[in-house]
Amino acid sequence: MTLSIRNQLPGTVTEVRPGEAMATVKVRLTGGQDLTAAITREAVHELGLTTGSPVSALVKSTEVSLSTSRVDGLSIRNQLAGTVTRLTLGEAMATVQITMDGGELTAAITKDAAGDLGLFVGSDVVALIKSTEVSLAKA
Repeated sequence: MTLSIRNQLPGTVTEVRPGEAMATVKVRLTGGQDLTAAITREAVHELGLTTGSPVSALVKSTEVSLSTSRVDGLSIRNQLAGTVTRLTLGEAMATVQITMDGGELTAAITKDAAGDLGLFVGSDVVALIKSTEVSLAKA
């Protein structure tokens, strides 16, 4: 299946914590960084997710926020460190490609935000992704 979601990060499930309707699934990405996905218990069952399951974490580029450093005191679970390897500025929006250990991630942010952050190719950044915006697919 081909998807329009550009961010497809391979990894392995390290923990499944079921709740009443939702579950949190921790994934160790190929590069060693950890990612948390909040998905329905039904999805966990349908995908057959258990510790050790290979998965791909899927994140739309519009759901990736950027910071120039780690952020404390924030409810966003996923903070992935990387380096800007491509920066495309449009009239209103910017596309930022980030290389991190084990893969690449793309963020679509406003051109103003890219300017305010002072982004350039080679910038160190942290990608911020809410766990509820991460989908999982069996690898």
